[in-house]
Amino acid sequence: MHNRNGKRILQFAMSLSLAAAVVFSLNGFALAGQNVEIQKPTHHDVSPALRDIPSVAPTHANHEHPVKPLPALKDGGADGALQKVSGPPAPMAPTSGFDGVGTGNGYTVNSAPPDTNGSVGATQYIQWVNEAFAVFDKNTGAMVGSPKLGNTLWAGFGNGCASNNDGDPIILWDKISQRWFATQFSVSTTPYLQCIAVSTSADATGTWNRYSYSYGTGFNDYGKFGVGPDAYYATYNIFNNGSTFAGAKLCAFNRSAMVAGSAAPLQICSQLSTSFGGVLPADFDGTTPAAGTPWYFANFGTNSLNFWKMSVNWTAGTGSLTGPTNVAVASFSKACGGGTCIVQPGTSQQLDSLADRLMYRLQNMTLADGSKHLVVNHSVAVSTGKRTSTSGVRWYDINVSGTNPVIARQGTFTPDAAYRWMGSAAMDKVGNIVIGYSKSSSSVFPSVFYTVIPAGSSTASAETQLLAGGGAQQRSLARWGDYSAASLDSDGCTVWFTTEYLKANGTFNWSTFIQPVKVATCQ
Repeated sequence: MHNRNGKRILQFAMSLSLAAAVVFSLNGFALAGQNVEIQKPTHHDVSPALRDIPSVAPTHANHEHPVKPLPALKDGGADGALQKVSGPPAPMAPTSGFDGVGTGNGYTVNSAPPDTNGSVGATQYIQWVNEAFAVFDKNTGAMVGSPKLGNTLWAGFGNGCASNNDGDPIILWDKISQRWFATQFSVSTTPYLQCIAVSTSADATGTWNRYSYSYGTGFNDYGKFGVGPDAYYATYNIFNNGSTFAGAKLCAFNRSAMVAGSAAPLQICSQLSTSFGGVLPADFDGTTPAAGTPWYFANFGTNSLNFWKMSVNWTAGTGSLTGPTNVAVASFSKACGGGTCIVQPGTSQQLDSLADRLMYRLQNMTLADGSKHLVVNHSVAVSTGKRTSTSGVRWYDINVSGTNPVIARQGTFTPDAAYRWMGSAAMDKVGNIVIGYSKSSSSVFPSVFYTVIPAGSSTASAETQLLAGGGAQQRSLARWGDYSAASLDSDGCTVWFTTEYLKANGTFNWSTFIQPVKVATCQ
């Protein structure tokens, strides 16, 4: 049948276990215990060269993007992978960072949180925040032009993608096709849309293939994306009519058709139950996975991780989704119970942990020895004494070389009583894991740090400060994040990390920082 937005929905009466396979066909055949949706974009065109599009004007004053919390998940007790003592400092190659989009760098902040995201390409680095983006020369750190508001990329496109600048942005470098992938949602008006653009060359300042996909009255919150060999993969937390949680939605877009600028690349999605939220799609680094490789999705459960695998064959018109496979991990409880408790100096205002979900990205990395890994992190509670706790970064190295995922390494990094949260992790080509994160305490303004888990080790190195924060966020603004970004450069060694910080006390005055980090043992 069709809904009022033209979406073809295949509904299934067969009741299968949660571990059963959802098998769907682009020709309309299906076997499943849940809904599968197949649709074409609601609109498509090719943009003028981005360098020639003037930035649209802001449409509203300071505003907060409210968090849509996920259903409560039972905590798993005391941390079972706690690392209280740091290893020796990792040998690092010299690098330097630079300011990204934010206060004092060509952009007037009018929203929070920034949802800081970035990716590194052949010659450029793009950073996208709420509600603007900028292109940088990755060799010099110089900004190419000035920041542009997010919906500038859809100027003249029509519908909510052009008129709304709602954020929740993701920018990715598609290493297979040497193209940029950019997306944000349009949710100020209905139907709720996902706005997607794929550059027509490696130069982000050129033209882009533009698309919009409708989710009707299902609010497509916290969209996360990844590049795979057969598709652009996506996940959303769906809220019916913008309010009632309906579960995670797992999707695949026809990547090659988007790169080619086809008018109607298909999107195929499977709607999970309300038992699952905060799912991430894998995004690959390293060796290009072979076509037909099943693609992973993950979220966390109580003392466990859940994994799904999706396969799509656009030529044959078939695909499958299997899972979840539940894999036990060391016990943990969510930082701040999933909510707000991060302390700062000189103020009673606490910050949001967003610990009710995994932190972006779920990196898919193939090493030189052929082993395949998933790397991800989230924020967990760590006891510092009777009735008190702080937050640490729980990280995982998951081996997916075999049939089922296996936890190869894991740990919780919290060498002192400060709060560490909002991390992003990436493995380099020799197996070192770099994790960037925010750190704050009653004596340390929210600052930018990283640590390294050396290849073959489960002990994180002594942390390194990339940038000291100069202020605390004031009342009554708790929102922080909602994510940061660690992306791996084409050399397979350099990890680019970006996140937010404040130069001075205040609200709606955040800045961002971008810095490449390279472990010297990676050659």
